[in-house]
Amino acid sequence: MGEQPFLNPSLAWGLLAAFSLLWVVLGFWWGRKNTTGTSDEYMFAGRNIGLALTTATLMASWVTGNTTLSAPEMGYNLGLWGMIGYALAGLGLLFFAPLAIRIKRLLPAGHTSGDFVRLRYGRATWYLFLLITMVYTLGFLITQGMGAGLLLEALSGINYTVGMLTVISVSTIYTLFGGMRAVVGTDFIQSMLIMAILVVVAFLAYTTYGTAEIYDSLTVAAPDRLNFLLPAGLLFAWNTGLFSMGEIFQGNIWWSRIFASRESVVFKSFIFSGIAWITVPIVTGAIALVALAQDFDVPQVNMVFPIVAARLLGSGGAVLVFVIILSSLASTLDSLLAATADLLAEDVYRQMINPQATDQQLQQATRLFVVVLGLATIALSWNYVTTMYGMLLLTGALVGSTIWPIAYGLYWKSANRQGAFWAMLSGSVVGLTAYFAIAPYCAALLSATVSAVVMGVWTHLKPENFNWRTLAESESLTPESVHAGVPSV
Repeated sequence: MGEQPFLNPSLAWGLLAAFSLLWVVLGFWWGRKNTTGTSDEYMFAGRNIGLALTTATLMASWVTGNTTLSAPEMGYNLGLWGMIGYALAGLGLLFFAPLAIRIKRLLPAGHTSGDFVRLRYGRATWYLFLLITMVYTLGFLITQGMGAGLLLEALSGINYTVGMLTVISVSTIYTLFGGMRAVVGTDFIQSMLIMAILVVVAFLAYTTYGTAEIYDSLTVAAPDRLNFLLPAGLLFAWNTGLFSMGEIFQGNIWWSRIFASRESVVFKSFIFSGIAWITVPIVTGAIALVALAQDFDVPQVNMVFPIVAARLLGSGGAVLVFVIILSSLASTLDSLLAATADLLAEDVYRQMINPQATDQQLQQATRLFVVVLGLATIALSWNYVTTMYGMLLLTGALVGSTIWPIAYGLYWKSANRQGAFWAMLSGSVVGLTAYFAIAPYCAALLSATVSAVVMGVWTHLKPENFNWRTLAESESLTPESVHAGVPSV
């Protein structure tokens, strides 16, 4: 790196070693609490997680390295619409809350988002859904793997490859041995660290420079950043909101939290986590406005947050930024690894490879997939190939197509299975075309729009009559009976 790192490398290595050891030890400790030894205990922590832990793990899983650094970057580039637009990604959690309680009641013994799509729409749509989900998941894993290397190198000078290997390996190890309990437990600690540090930095920034002074400086130095009619900002905001809905509606991270939590806390946890998450890009975006108003030297725009923290707190600020970045990366990686391993074990291993798998075999398959995914993430992240946010926008072209098929399938008995297939396929094709031919910001927007039209029209013209009991009784269905078709009433 050409620039001087924000944090002394020796101190950075000490922090990285200390937190890595802490997460691994906690992972082993929580893993020992899986006293029943069943796959259900390993994958869903006994399906009895309470409100505080569920809220914390949802919020921490959604706070990524992108959130803590890209949100300030968007605030710096687009001003108010940058920070507000990024905050609209929290709508995914809020809008999913009513669907979450619906899912919990329809699939009380469910395992994955794939369970629902397979039983609701049949195998053709299920295969397409799994393809979309896996492309998105690998893209998301790559962003966090690259983020680990890039951000640790920019903050402390730690070599890209070493930082990437360390963070991914540690996340893989404690997820492997601790399962869902380790993921939820570490997420709780990480979410508390993230929120506390953000509040401290933002409070110091605005008490040091003054809110009125910051506003006055912006009206002179960057008045466009205060423009609520900024076209680029409006497009960014709409796309971000729909992109987040696509990410969450289909993402097994969020479905696995539903299955792992008590029914009484599911709705509230998504609402509370959505509100808590929205504060993160608002706060970090507001910190970016301080950098604009004070005309700080910003050689790398994605380093706005570390620059402001270092100006306010010196080396102490750099330490806080390092901790928050490390926590946000680990909390997302562990959730992705655990939820995707569950999806592969249930939807690929048990449904396609070994329908007669025992509980022990299913648990062994889940653990194996955690390791495979960890290794795959390392391999795919070895070289820096694209921007973190650029990769996510590309996957948004796909996941935007899943919003309406899932929503229709949860609430309308008439939702058509062929309509769901073509809605996902046409939405994905249009989204990818828009990403490359028009602009990345509009990919998820057009994907979701086309999918909504196809799903709505097809269901209106050829309504079906689905039997909701099929979902609740899914554990008794064999793969052959599902392949033959879902019964209707």
